[in-house]
Amino acid sequence: MATNPIRSTGATSCSAASNASNTPSLGELLVRSAASLRERTAVQALVEEEKLLSRDNVRAALVTKEDGVMTCRWEGLAGRLYTLGLDEGERAFLGLVLSLAGVHRSHLAAVRHLNERRLQTVLQALVRLAGNDRIAIGTRV
Repeated sequence: MATNPIRSTGATSCSAASNASNTPSLGELLVRSAASLRERTAVQALVEEEKLLSRDNVRAALVTKEDGVMTCRWEGLAGRLYTLGLDEGERAFLGLVLSLAGVHRSHLAAVRHLNERRLQTVLQALVRLAGNDRIAIGTRV
């Protein structure tokens, strides 16, 4: 049976909080519960981005507890994408993440609304989804 997750501060997605108490962070729990490579890649992108997963309204739309396991309800987030009060960059990033998970279609042109950090996260997710560990994404030296 699915229930709403407990609302908490943004610290739930930070690995620093989990290291202090030796309990897994929300992000770690969601990655563990991912049922496919697509879902795992999408969760990892959200965890790496950090800010959106720390928002109560995003967590309430996405996270649920099923049979004692924290999991993602991708369809729930997709259905509320335009009602969460997100700015254009946040919405574009979440749309691309939902596309990675396979529950939403987002145009690749949405990347023009991403800041550098989110763009890097999306590019790394695409490389991860492709199963390629040889392509480096980052700043050129």
